[in-house]
Amino acid sequence: MRQWRVIYESKFNNGRRNMAIDGAILDAVSQGIQPPTLRLYGWQPMCLSIGYGQSIAEVDIDRLTDHGWHIVRRPTGGKAILHGDELTYSVSVPIDHDLALGDVVESYRRISRGLLRALYHIGLSPQSEHQGDALRDKTKSPVCFEVPSHYEITVDTRKLLGSAQVRRKGGILQHGTLPLHGDVARICDALIFETSADREQAKIKVHSRAVTLADVMPQPPSWEQASQAVERGFSETFDLKMARGELSAWEIQRADELLIAQFDNPEWTNKR
Repeated sequence: MRQWRVIYESKFNNGRRNMAIDGAILDAVSQGIQPPTLRLYGWQPMCLSIGYGQSIAEVDIDRLTDHGWHIVRRPTGGKAILHGDELTYSVSVPIDHDLALGDVVESYRRISRGLLRALYHIGLSPQSEHQGDALRDKTKSPVCFEVPSHYEITVDTRKLLGSAQVRRKGGILQHGTLPLHGDVARICDALIFETSADREQAKIKVHSRAVTLADVMPQPPSWEQASQAVERGFSETFDLKMARGELSAWEIQRADELLIAQFDNPEWTNKR
């Protein structure tokens, strides 16, 4: 048995704090201050996260503000996600950990095994699909759930769980989104489109491409039930002993520093 720390955050944070906490955990794990960590959390209020390399020009700030939604730039790549009615997981491991070995695609594949096991426990029969060829398609969509990722987890060919990863010298962080319910196409109300017709067409595409648990289950799990399934999925798949824990004082201080320097800093948010 290998011991991991698992952090449940049933009291949700805003998006910028969430990204700062993930960054602080990555730093702690990379430096050997904390063991490999699975964090389970949510977002309050709703927040649009954009990928590290994504242009801020793709975001309709006025519409975002009108809805009362926040915005944050993730440290990970990919396209925009509107976070709200979901469970978010993050995995932080040292760079020499079994799950981190090889390249990004290899580690995606390994980590997806734990997520697949979690969804089986929820009552689904998901698939993990390698999107190597699809990734070469130069799609211009700003929506994460409309763009293929390395290993998509799908149900009935529609994307259910999306993830993104960042690699640092000492460790890797992968986090991802499991939508529980709500309208996956709401994200289009926060992005720039040339016309209203283009926006409505984009919503149709998102609905054809992505689902929530409520779309595919008569009785979707609660946030707590989904969190327990993810913990169980990782524990069983990777033969882990999961120890419930909390953020350390060091991590809280580091999250505060990252919040000021990056995630709450307009220069970071508007850097591209």
